[in-house]
Amino acid sequence: MRLRALLETDALGLKLLGGEDELDRTVRGVMTTDLRDPSRYLSGGELVLTGLAWRRDAGDSEPFVRILVQAGVTALAAGEAELGDVPEDLVAACARHRLPLLAVHESVAFATITEHVVRQVSGERAGDLAAVVDRHRRMMTSGPAGGGPDVVLDLLGSDLDLRAWVLSPTGRLIAGSKTAGAALPAEACARLAGEHLTATRTGRRGPHRVVLGATTYSLFPVRSTGRPPQPARDVRESALSDWLLAVEADAGDWAEERLDLLHGVTQLIAVERDRRDAARTVRRRLAQEVLELVQAGAAPGEIAARLRVAAPVLLPGLGAAPHWQVVVARVDWDGEESEAGPVAQALLEEILVDPASAGPDPSDRIAVAHTGEEAIALVPLPAVTAEHDGPGAGVLADALLESVRDPLAAGLDGDGRLTLGVSAAVHSAEGLRGALEEARHARRVAAARPGRVCAAGHQELASHVLLLPFVPDDVRRAFTARLLDPLRDYDRRHRAELIPTLEAFLDCDGSWTRCATRLHLHVNTLRYRVGRIEQLTGRDLSRLEDKLDFFLALRMS
Repeated sequence: MRLRALLETDALGLKLLGGEDELDRTVRGVMTTDLRDPSRYLSGGELVLTGLAWRRDAGDSEPFVRILVQAGVTALAAGEAELGDVPEDLVAACARHRLPLLAVHESVAFATITEHVVRQVSGERAGDLAAVVDRHRRMMTSGPAGGGPDVVLDLLGSDLDLRAWVLSPTGRLIAGSKTAGAALPAEACARLAGEHLTATRTGRRGPHRVVLGATTYSLFPVRSTGRPPQPARDVRESALSDWLLAVEADAGDWAEERLDLLHGVTQLIAVERDRRDAARTVRRRLAQEVLELVQAGAAPGEIAARLRVAAPVLLPGLGAAPHWQVVVARVDWDGEESEAGPVAQALLEEILVDPASAGPDPSDRIAVAHTGEEAIALVPLPAVTAEHDGPGAGVLADALLESVRDPLAAGLDGDGRLTLGVSAAVHSAEGLRGALEEARHARRVAAARPGRVCAAGHQELASHVLLLPFVPDDVRRAFTARLLDPLRDYDRRHRAELIPTLEAFLDCDGSWTRCATRLHLHVNTLRYRVGRIEQLTGRDLSRLEDKLDFFLALRMS
């Protein structure tokens, strides 16, 4: 569509601030950004929408406009909601580079402009396929009864003969067309999500081509069309928050028109994503209010009153106030001080989804708040009976990460970590402060373990593992080196496998027969190895104290 036609659409309320001679430029797409350098997401011909969160002072306008011009952007539209009038330095920079500049009235949502551009551009480029996109838009904007992304994917299948699925960054299946046949297996979902996160971290533009077995998939990122509360710090964090559209086809063989249409469909799905995120606002606010009261040491009666408000929202139809658990999550980037609370919040909301829950939004029982560094979830549990109450009741730390560990490890690979801690269930407002501290302690236990994605539960706080995270690093290194370095050196020189033998011997409680069977060794060979361990370390593995020292050294190494 022509830029002139967009400006003449009264419903969009756009005002031209510069570029009167450039109104015959063609708009090929639309992108919303508050990044200082969005070039990696631009392919040329876009109308760029921005809320100006990237602008800190007047000197930022010139480099931002230069980046857009070099990427071949058609025009820039700046929102007035944040700063009021568009700054003069931005107007001047656009004039110098002959980039048309539009002002977006604060009453107009960016999603409204996005939907209009997608509908018009798809209509001009795809002919009859415009009807498909228009039907998608109408069904998705008609409310929950419209069917959301499932309807979009059904129409992709029926009208374009494309099997497609919408996945979360953890590999959860959000939507799939009925015409796609059998559901996409959970293993395939996790693999596709992991491949998408890996590709996105490199800065490569979608679609990303992935081959699983004999099937080729093309992965399209589904990025938010609205303005987030704060812009993502970099591509690492945005990748961990975005959905993806997986299409069973090789998009490398497609004509430009079909690629444009699929990009338009991802923007329509993004509108639904934004709507679901908006629905989480109430739950996030409830969690924030309760946690502020808990951390401020408010009276239990005041906290209980807020919980009584939260319970019907999170567990509709529940007669009695539920029990509660607290889950704490944190994302850290190697060697960097980071306020990654928002991305930890998005991940925790995703990880805590109950696949068996009903309703249009499977996360409607989750309330997650965030601070600068961590995300904190209030997890309601239906009132449990005495026989079901106990250490195993509610959310279990290991189960939380069972299905999401692999894709998230791909998204964090190289320089990121996700750690989670889970408290025991508490029965009243008085127990919430202790539950919060318990979850934080458990998260620190998880942080002491190796791996990109780790969790620990309250059960582990009653064992030796509670002590390990708080051993100073220099003490830890000295202790493990004194016991294990002689064995490691010997293994390197002789390939004797003394360390694996020691681990198996301790794991079998010192049973010669069970350990030899596990290692597929003759008992005499096992006795020789254990004797060599004792000779090299000066320890006696028949003594409890020495067994305990070796056990702790292996855990801390």
